[in-house]
Amino acid sequence: MKRTTTIQLVFCGLFAALTAVTSQISIPIGPVPINLATLSVFLAGAVLGAKYGALSQAVFVLLGAFGLPVFAGFRGGVQVLAGPTGGYIIGYVASAWLIGFLTKRLSNKIFSRVLCLVAGMLLCYLLGTAWFLFSTKSGLWASLMLCVFPFLIGDAAKIAVAVMITPQLNTVFHRNA
Repeated sequence: MKRTTTIQLVFCGLFAALTAVTSQISIPIGPVPINLATLSVFLAGAVLGAKYGALSQAVFVLLGAFGLPVFAGFRGGVQVLAGPTGGYIIGYVASAWLIGFLTKRLSNKIFSRVLCLVAGMLLCYLLGTAWFLFSTKSGLWASLMLCVFPFLIGDAAKIAVAVMITPQLNTVFHRNA
């Protein structure tokens, strides 16, 4: 039992680090940059499950909150979480949890994996856009135009990649866990 927990915690750290790295692969297009971090979130939830997937993203958020430059653009600090993108970053934790929760309960067929990842992405959009609305006092349509619509194609591509590589990562994880 102790070995399994240690391995799971190591994988949590690896996924937190992966999220930090993929956050830096970004294109600043406005108040919310396009980056690859959600790919890491998808993988964390689908591979580690609800508890450890969420934990990995909570570690990422806490590292950034304490000032480590893990957020997009090598930024860190509580001010980033309090800013317009904070809801999306916090949404990583909830998204990874939901993906892990649904993945465990649905079949491992491609369509089910897609549904799990889409649900996680929608939750991240919901939390992030709600915080963006609150923090910027923008209208709903303007917020959707800035924070959701420009990301749909890229997020669909990240979902496709995650669906394709999750089975291989699950094999590695569950062989070592």
